[in-house]
Amino acid sequence: MSEYRQELDGGGQTLPVRAVFEGEFVNDGPTVSPPSWRQRFVNAWLRSPRVPLWAKDRVHAVQAAKDLIVAVLRSPFRFVGAVVRGLVVAVRWWRSWVTVRDYRQAAEQSEKLADKFTDIRALTLFRWKVTGAGVAVVPTAGLVLWLLYGPRALWLAGLVVAVALAALGRQRDGNPGRRAVLSGPRTLTWTIDSQVLVDAFRDAKLIGKDETLRLVERATRQGDGWAITVDLPATRKAVDVVKNRDALASALAVDEIQLNVERVRGNGGHAGRVALWVADEDPYSAPPIRTPLLAVERWDAWRPVPFGTDARGRRIDLPLVWTSVLIGAIPRQGKTMAERLAAAGLILDPHVRLYIADFKNGKDWKAAEQVAHRFMAGDDSEYVLTLVDWLAELVADVQSRYRRMQELDDVTCPESKVTPAMSRDLALSMPITALIVDEIQIPLEDRTPVEVHGKKLTAGEYCGELLMWLAKKAPAAGVILVLATQRPDGKTIPSGLRAVLGSRFALRVMDWRDSNIILGEQMNTRGYDSSRLLPSHKGVGILRPDGETQAGADVLALTVRTFYMPNEDWREICVQGRVLREQEGTLSGHAAGQTARPVLDHATVAKAIGSVTADRSESEGLPEPLASVVDYLADELNGDDGRDFVPTAELVAALNVEPTSFGRDMAELGCRPTRDRVTDGDRVRQVRGYDLANIRAAIGRAGDAAIDGEVVEDGQ
Repeated sequence: MSEYRQELDGGGQTLPVRAVFEGEFVNDGPTVSPPSWRQRFVNAWLRSPRVPLWAKDRVHAVQAAKDLIVAVLRSPFRFVGAVVRGLVVAVRWWRSWVTVRDYRQAAEQSEKLADKFTDIRALTLFRWKVTGAGVAVVPTAGLVLWLLYGPRALWLAGLVVAVALAALGRQRDGNPGRRAVLSGPRTLTWTIDSQVLVDAFRDAKLIGKDETLRLVERATRQGDGWAITVDLPATRKAVDVVKNRDALASALAVDEIQLNVERVRGNGGHAGRVALWVADEDPYSAPPIRTPLLAVERWDAWRPVPFGTDARGRRIDLPLVWTSVLIGAIPRQGKTMAERLAAAGLILDPHVRLYIADFKNGKDWKAAEQVAHRFMAGDDSEYVLTLVDWLAELVADVQSRYRRMQELDDVTCPESKVTPAMSRDLALSMPITALIVDEIQIPLEDRTPVEVHGKKLTAGEYCGELLMWLAKKAPAAGVILVLATQRPDGKTIPSGLRAVLGSRFALRVMDWRDSNIILGEQMNTRGYDSSRLLPSHKGVGILRPDGETQAGADVLALTVRTFYMPNEDWREICVQGRVLREQEGTLSGHAAGQTARPVLDHATVAKAIGSVTADRSESEGLPEPLASVVDYLADELNGDDGRDFVPTAELVAALNVEPTSFGRDMAELGCRPTRDRVTDGDRVRQVRGYDLANIRAAIGRAGDAAIDGEVVEDGQ
């Protein structure tokens, strides 16, 4: 039933109103018929744990059929090999029996060999007689069978003997009657025989002798390798398998670069589930792949940038927005290539503002001049001071963005973060801004004196503090840091800065310490050490992403081979980036011919970034060598690095002091050395050194003494 009504507005005009329908609400749903017997049977079949996996899934059924065909084709050769091994085992057993070796060894152990010599000789003679009788009886029996039943009987008897020898030949090394002999080279056979995989885990001491593995997914082909997922025994952890990947690779007879071990996490995994993938050959020996960005006209910076491929050939994208990136390697390992790959996706987004500083002063970044808002190439102190001005400009810009976000409504700015719509709104002036610095160690080590907020410090120290502030607060405001260095050591890059750089990429370095500096503390003990990468693997490194990748959101790190982007491809991308910016009207700064340097108040910037710069440094007023120790340890004294002990040898080498006098001076300051255990590669050794707690206590005592001295002077 419906009714059409009319209402009057305030002026007396008749306004139509949509018809109102009246009826009864019925909450009856569609009738669901019970499942048929066929559906119930299928559900029970798929859920039953007694039904093998190959009978439930077509992929596993196809793989099982392939395995069966291979086993059938190999069976004649395996049978012949087993017969030969059985014959060898039988001959060894007969020789041990006929020489009365068991009886002789028992007599030797009881030290009664001389007393038993006559018995041993008689038993030996008897067994030789039995052997001779057997040699005479067997041909005679064969001749009788041939005369009675023809050659068919001999073939049947030979088959029975061959089957018996084959069964005997299946015994493993170490069993009675079988000795370990020098065999041929080990090969990857676990793709056919899963027992070899269990033996490999036992040989690598990842499971016990009486423990076994549980198959979750049978071995299947994935790309150019084999993949399998297994469950470890109870109390065994997947992280231990990842950490001992080298031992497992040795047990499987493959190079560790061919073995990919991942812990299965999420709803389908647990702490004891491991996914293995073994490549047929070195996955990084093939020619490199050109970057897929060449095939696109533009890119969205909010999407992860195509970065490289993992061992399985899966494309790995690098998230850049809301994070920062640190890339480290020794020279000529592809560090600049990796940094340019990250920058390429940003260049192809016309709404991204780029700050590019090339302290290598080469031609690698020359083409980016045409798209960069700020650009410079050089390694002198004047360029370091220019970078300081850039950083101060970015600090001021970030603060301005946060202030303006407070005035925006919740629709435009739901949180205190830049959104894609905000970054493309020219009126808001909050574009995604990327600071890209190649050879960051040069400005961080610069000793040019500068005065900031009434305090004197070096340009490198001020630069490090500005970078640290930006890495902490700027990502939410849309500012990205991409830093690369060929000197990854703790003295060059402050630990406080490294701690707030979310994504890390470590190409080949010299030792595990440098790898840990890039990837994070104790990463080598978790199985991630870029010093073990081969020198021939250019562009291959360990990526520790800050965000989800194609390998999964819970992957701690993975080995990635970066895409290949030579100079001609790089120039093409930069040209395309300039065309896009001209079309969108976003060309600015250096690329638009505006070369004026920003006018900034560094005192205001220094006050804004906190007391680290304003209340400069903890080592002021401290006696030597304590002041030098404080400057060297820097943020480690605040517990940022997780270290509570520093070896004496490290301090002596870093400060270039004489060990005896250094120890005496530290003792006079109330800081005496102790002994502690440190990890050196794969071993743990005990060394002399200083507890950081004792050093902090010495700093406190020295500071109190300095205050007391000032009070005395004031009183005088």
